[in-house]
Amino acid sequence: MAFLLKKMRFILYGFVAVLVAAAALVGPGVYRGAMTIHDLLTENKQLRQAITNLTDEDQIGYAKVISQRNENGRLLTTIRFVETARNDKTKVVLQKEYAIEGDVVYFDALIVKFDDKMVTDGKSRALYLWRRVYGEKMPPGEGFPIEEPGAEPKRYNGLLQALPIRHQQLFWSSIWDLANDPEKLHEYGIKAIYGSVIYQKLREDLIYVFKISPTGQFYPEVVPDM
Repeated sequence: MAFLLKKMRFILYGFVAVLVAAAALVGPGVYRGAMTIHDLLTENKQLRQAITNLTDEDQIGYAKVISQRNENGRLLTTIRFVETARNDKTKVVLQKEYAIEGDVVYFDALIVKFDDKMVTDGKSRALYLWRRVYGEKMPPGEGFPIEEPGAEPKRYNGLLQALPIRHQQLFWSSIWDLANDPEKLHEYGIKAIYGSVIYQKLREDLIYVFKISPTGQFYPEVVPDM
């Protein structure tokens, strides 16, 4: 009997040891999985440093008319939309083509402006997300998508590489949802999150260069197609 009790005690100790080891492995994963956008914006030093490391934005892409033609009495404008890399204006990170009725085209983006609570050097920083492109003859809600909602914008690939993948995903999927909560924006060191739409009457032989300032001003510059 004593031998049997000793054997059962040994098995019990082994089972407890396995549970403790499993908790050590699983526990951190559960904790990380429970992190919220509040935790990320208020406690994560790596995120603050990544935002601080943003260089002043300038040229962020361009649009070019590929063709303009009449079909069944309608003017159709086909454009090539290009987004360029943060540190190399010649590197294309996103390219799409759209056929839009008419020659007045709208470009829609979301802007995030940070204040010195989030940016450690006290300088202005801004992020943006391309949303959609549409013509004046169609409702904005039926516009053609540019970036995938909730995904990391192509231009910011690698910006948050110091963070675990799940935290990167949390940031990009949640940051835009704060736009209608002024108290939380202030708490998190965000000046504003808002939509910005620019439109232009497009012509062939011109390139429409999109630019954004560190303070979030979004505007086009028209240059000849070389």
